[in-house]
Amino acid sequence: MNFDDLKKKLRELKRFEIETRFKGQLLTGKEDLVWNRFFSTRSEYDTSVKYPMNYIILIDKQNVKEIFSEFFCMVYFKYYQENGITHKNLYSPELLSMLGLPPDSTANDIKKQFRELAKKYHPDCGGDSEKFIEMLEVYHKLTDNNN
Repeated sequence: MNFDDLKKKLRELKRFEIETRFKGQLLTGKEDLVWNRFFSTRSEYDTSVKYPMNYIILIDKQNVKEIFSEFFCMVYFKYYQENGITHKNLYSPELLSMLGLPPDSTANDIKKQFRELAKKYHPDCGGDSEKFIEMLEVYHKLTDNNN
């Protein structure tokens, strides 16, 4: 894939989000688009986004699919939040990624990953206490919202 094809694909993803979340509404330009946090077509090296074009162009096709899948999950998560559609097993993709988990993780996946990370970062085991506290807060946000 070259940069022009990538720009075209990224613009399609932006249109997809706008159609999905704002069906027919006039946009003011102040909407909080997931796309704006993930991608940019202004510069190949835009480091203000999660996935700059220069990074996407270098990775293999499977990793690009995973990035796009993460984007779709986040778009639908925002759509569900905005429309009051909640489910006991719906977790924030952003919080899941902070624990190193994919967007489709289950409660068991979260618990298992938390235990592994707790062993790694717990101060009594020689871990980083700040990282442990951060991870603990993320875990509580995920589990408190779903009880």
